[in-house]
Amino acid sequence: MVSRSSAPTPHRKRRGRLWLIGAVTAGLVSAAVAGGVALATDDPPSAASSTTEAPVRTLASSPAEAPARTLAFPEATGEQAVAETQQVSGTFDGELQRFVGTGALGGGDQEEGQDPIFELADGAVLKNVILGAPAADGVHCLGSCTLDNVFWEDVGEDAATFLGESEDATYLVTGGGATKAEDKVFQFNGNGTLTVRGFEVSDFGKLARTCGNCSEQFQRDIVLEDVTATAPGSELAGINSNLGDTARLSNITIVGDAEREIVPCQKFEGVTEGEPTELGSDADGTNCVFAESDITFQ
Repeated sequence: MVSRSSAPTPHRKRRGRLWLIGAVTAGLVSAAVAGGVALATDDPPSAASSTTEAPVRTLASSPAEAPARTLAFPEATGEQAVAETQQVSGTFDGELQRFVGTGALGGGDQEEGQDPIFELADGAVLKNVILGAPAADGVHCLGSCTLDNVFWEDVGEDAATFLGESEDATYLVTGGGATKAEDKVFQFNGNGTLTVRGFEVSDFGKLARTCGNCSEQFQRDIVLEDVTATAPGSELAGINSNLGDTARLSNITIVGDAEREIVPCQKFEGVTEGEPTELGSDADGTNCVFAESDITFQ
């Protein structure tokens, strides 16, 4: 079921460097997708049972500058202003409506401690949702969750934060896309495994980062499959190799990064106080697991 609550969800994050948001000269490519009936159940389906198909994802080239591209987002079927965090259990189908924060959720900057637009209970599914601007702290998953065909038009503090405490927790992001993330898109503070599949990102700091300085640390795993990342960007996966974190990358396409500045996998020394230390970024087969053939530059 879906209910409302203004209770904050505390979590700790490491700030990354800010990225300038480049001017978008290409027109926005629309992809009309038929939405299902909105529902909330007390018996959430498994991630494998989701049947929503993501819209065809294409890149539109700018006629002025060939490297400049924009992501293809679906056309919103409507818009809702959200003043209080929406609690989701079971499945919530947004029918490709745009949800925009207002009032206490009207922040779109990097201020710490913002509340999310949606907070998902363990096992919940959020699908066919567009988060507009401002989007506060996006989506929080309190346990295992699925984000299916979810789009962020302008990432606020983070797009989604994963907070489950069980080592068996699984977080699946399938389809969708995000742009304009000054720091992190997906903040992985909890335990378990995060899989991002069939996703597009542009103009970002880090696509997925395990928490560098949470007061309680875990060994975490990130899987990136069939991901397209368009420059500018900093890192696809950031992990704490000293804590045993892993990142497995396959079928990755990096667009518009002639200097190859986007790092596929960056290792850190994670801490519980202070700031983490940056380590290497080589594919070592243990923590950063990918082959040269898994990364394609266009």
